[in-house]
Amino acid sequence: MMQAYELDELRAVRARAGSQYLEFLRIPGMSMGLYHLTAGSEDLQQPHSEDEVYYVTAGHAKINVGGEVRPVQAGSVLFVAAHSPHQFIEIEEDLDVLVFFAPAEYSLRK
Repeated sequence: MMQAYELDELRAVRARAGSQYLEFLRIPGMSMGLYHLTAGSEDLQQPHSEDEVYYVTAGHAKINVGGEVRPVQAGSVLFVAAHSPHQFIEIEEDLDVLVFFAPAEYSLRK
């Protein structure tokens, strides 16, 4: 079985929903979503109980992972280990990020 997605369609669905995050795939071993932060906004996310990978598809910002800060832009790929405090900061240009959780987000919470 295959599921296929187009980034522009995901962006439109997320925008219509009026939310920063749109989960579009969930299976036990992983979940995926599209995260959007507008320029100048604050990223309020908290550490997750699952490992995650971010793939930045648009925008410019920095990410702070446990005090280590680095710039991100379209094409940046980042791994953040479970339970690591992290946030996007200094969001200079609207940021779109594909988020991959393994296993699926919230599946390890107790």
